[in-house]
Amino acid sequence: MLTRARTSPGEEALPVIRLHDLRDTHATLLLTDGVPVKVVSERLGHANATITLTVYQHVLPGMGHEAADRFAALLDG
Repeated sequence: MLTRARTSPGEEALPVIRLHDLRDTHATLLLTDGVPVKVVSERLGHANATITLTVYQHVLPGMGHEAADRFAALLDG
């Protein structure tokens, strides 16, 4: 039925959304909302958080700068 809906004349094609795409979106949204990497890693079933960090490092590009700023603030304390 979904295939027929995608090919109906005059209708916009529906995007193909794979289960993996939903999983990726889930992880990305959690990480960008500040959920700890360890928690996201456990939800995804990764063997360790390093796998999660490797796959999703692009999601938090400012993470290094934020850590440096937080550390500087601690030193200024």
